[in-house]
Amino acid sequence: MIICLCEPIELLLPGAGSPITSLVSLLSRALRERTFKKIVTMAVQTTSDRPRKLAGYDFYHQILGSPKLIVAPMVDQSELAWRILSRRYGAQLCYTPMINAKMFSPPSAHAYRAQAFNTSCLEEGSNTHDRPLIVQFCANNPSQLLTSALAVQDHCDAVDINLGCPQDIARKGHYGSFLMDEWELIHDLINTLHENLSVPVTAKFRIFSSIEKTVAYAKMLESAGAQILTCHGRLRTQRGQNTGLADWAHIKAVKKAVQVPVFANGNILFHEDIAKCLKETGVDGVMSAEGQLYNPALFAPASSGNLSSTLTGAHPPHADLALEYLAIVKTLKTPTSTSAVKGHLFKIMHPALSRETDLRERLGRIRGSNVIEEYVEVAKEMKERMERDAAEVMKEGLKIDDLITIEPTTGLRVLPHWLSQPYFRPLKSPTEASKRPSSPIPISHEDVKRARLSGQSAVRDIDISL
Repeated sequence: MIICLCEPIELLLPGAGSPITSLVSLLSRALRERTFKKIVTMAVQTTSDRPRKLAGYDFYHQILGSPKLIVAPMVDQSELAWRILSRRYGAQLCYTPMINAKMFSPPSAHAYRAQAFNTSCLEEGSNTHDRPLIVQFCANNPSQLLTSALAVQDHCDAVDINLGCPQDIARKGHYGSFLMDEWELIHDLINTLHENLSVPVTAKFRIFSSIEKTVAYAKMLESAGAQILTCHGRLRTQRGQNTGLADWAHIKAVKKAVQVPVFANGNILFHEDIAKCLKETGVDGVMSAEGQLYNPALFAPASSGNLSSTLTGAHPPHADLALEYLAIVKTLKTPTSTSAVKGHLFKIMHPALSRETDLRERLGRIRGSNVIEEYVEVAKEMKERMERDAAEVMKEGLKIDDLITIEPTTGLRVLPHWLSQPYFRPLKSPTEASKRPSSPIPISHEDVKRARLSGQSAVRDIDISL
């Protein structure tokens, strides 16, 4: 209902007994008391045509559909095309890449908004292409955050606040995990969205060294209004070559302490790790970042024609996944940044690019206006070579299980180079490995964080597991 205040208040009254008489009286008194804006806000928010905002488990079940398999927010990597591919292979909920609220909030930020979350093409956040979806922002200013969140709330199911980014750019920008010691500010950020958005607010955070402080932190986030908590079981200092293990014990303690749904992030490399994490921590869902980037089929179970007796998840030929991703990019009206595409191709085809060095160099050199078609040609060439290698091995009567080797410092399985698989940082030595943060998972098991071997990629490595 819209009331024009250009006319005297008494002219608006339709007569005694009208349903709006009391509201008009309230507005008239508000004008006299100079509290008009506050009263109007209260009146609008209590009108019967405003849908009730669900919270906690009601939101998790009724709006999100009780997701257990979640694609993390990843810088320049969890874009629309990737989200579509991920859902084809079992992802039940996706997050956007992190968006900087300071850059997104100004009315003049048309270019950044189009690049970060493009709604003009009617694909990002649409019910047919991109749901359920949570949009993530980083921020340190409640006003900027609210302005940004209001701009996207009609195109997503919730808005998430990034409290976990450990990168130097987050230190300089004063956001992400570098807000961990400013609980009052964090409370204001969350509560501002909780009180003013039509969709729920959620939060993704890293742990403190003590379980007690981590639990207290999580309870503060919940009390501020966060309706889902994602606990990344790593310290702020655990990044890059010092990533190490995520600590599931902290995540388990958080889950026991709060009343809202909790997602676990960390140590998900193979499909069987999903069930282990759910059992060990009791969480409601499992989120993956880099593990899912190197194998977008991470959440999919093995097919009935699986050639391995030890792999419970899908590990399709990586060249096929690369071509499928590129086909999605080509069909979308929404532009996909070339940096995102190139980054995905280097990760998906990583098992073979260290062998096929000419294709790696060719992929790194691609520039210009026709890059997608050139990427397709590289992926097609990779597919031919991988099919050749697989055929030669199969002629000898070997099975996939016969070709699986073990990386000595981690105990992780390494699959044939034509299959999609996780990438991990080999521990420098067993002694160093034993000094890494505690985890409910044995160090020698397959839950050690994957890594990038130096010199095997033409793309600069960025820790995207925020």
